[in-house]
Amino acid sequence: MTTFDERENAFEAHFAHDQEMQFKAEARRDRQLGLWAGALLGLKDEALSTYAASIVKADLREPGDDDVFQKVVGDLAEKGVDILPAQVRAKMDELLALAIASLKAGA
Repeated sequence: MTTFDERENAFEAHFAHDQEMQFKAEARRDRQLGLWAGALLGLKDEALSTYAASIVKADLREPGDDDVFQKVVGDLAEKGVDILPAQVRAKMDELLALAIASLKAGA
């Protein structure tokens, strides 16, 4: 194996690791977002856990965050929760940063 091949393999492994970490961070963010939004909806216990899981699943429908964002904003609006879409987006950003920090810390 040449040095070039070794470097290429190392780069591919690094890229795959980064993608896996991003996926895990987004899944953690989505779960926490579901718990946060579910609490705003007045959900408790099993219903809250089920709702949080539905948010994680919503992120698997299409690439990007818009599917999760639309679901949460729609669910909150449907129940009459007075919150701006910008607040939901800010919460998503905050929770993603916390999830990334948690993964980097090994938690």
